[in-house]
This record gives sequence, structure tokens and C-alpha cells, in this order.
Amino acid sequence: MERPKPDLAVVPLSGGHHRADFTCGVESLDRYLHTQAGQDVRRRANGVFVLVDTTAPDTVLGYYTLCATALHPGDVPEAARKHIPRYPLVSATLIGRLAIAADRQGQRLGAVLLADALRRALASAETVGSSMIVVDALDGGAAAFYAAHGFVRLPDSLRLVLPMRIVERMVTSS
Repeated sequence: MERPKPDLAVVPLSGGHHRADFTCGVESLDRYLHTQAGQDVRRRANGVFVLVDTTAPDTVLGYYTLCATALHPGDVPEAARKHIPRYPLVSATLIGRLAIAADRQGQRLGAVLLADALRRALASAETVGSSMIVVDALDGGAAAFYAAHGFVRLPDSLRLVLPMRIVERMVTSS
């Protein structure tokens, strides 16, 4: 799993971050950070984490969100079902958004953010319970990014899952 380079850090979003300057090339992701992320943090609707350069800590290089969700067991791919409990709903952690600034794309910063999200989700799962990580990819390219990091795609969908037991192995081996 990717770790931030020494001059980079992933921190919770705060009022001091320059959100309005962020652009990743996807209007919905930009708009969320500009207008909704601060409210979501205040309301505890989402955890929002930003990637910053420690020499310019107010500039957002990328971000992701985490929140709790649940899935019906039948929505979980067969390959992942052996890792989940047999309950009417399966507790999970949703990575709702993940974006990198347009001028920093192609530098593996998405992998750094994803690794941080997986570590935080695993730590949280030990307290509140979560059997897997879920992502709803925006398009085929995003789905391929998550699949390359071990996520399993649900049939006929852009939703992907990664069982927490696998996340635990990934985190402990890095």
C-alpha cells in the first residue's frame, strides 16, 4: 500500500483549507468540496480527508470521504461473501468520493489517498463494526483504478467492494 511521501500528509478537512481553488476535472467532485464538504463535516455526515503538501498545508491536492453504509448480503459478490456475517444487512464503510487535483494527476496520489482511506476504515471498523469497504465508481476508469487495488466489482454496476479481512491483510503487510 502506498504511503505519503515525507512532504505530504493526509489530514481531516478544516476551515483553513483553500477548497475553492481545488479542481480535479470532474465538476461534481469539485462542487462537493467547494460547497458541501464543510457542511458534511460539521453535521458528521461524512469524514472528509485532504491530501496536502506540508510546505503549503492550506492547498488541497486531493481528498476523499468516508461514511457508514449497509448492503444486502445478496448484493455482495460471491467471491467476497465468505468474509461477511449472515445478517439482513451487512455493515460497511463507503468511500463516497476520491479526487486528485488536475495538476497533480498521474503521480500516484490517488493510491496514497486510497491507502489512507483503507487504514482509517480498518481502524474505525474495530470500534463501530464494518465488514467491507464499498465504492461507487463514477465511470469505467475509476472502476478499473479500484479493481487494480483489489476491489471486486458487482455485476452490471460500477459498485465495487473489498472485504475488511482483506484490507486488514493489506495494511498489516505494508
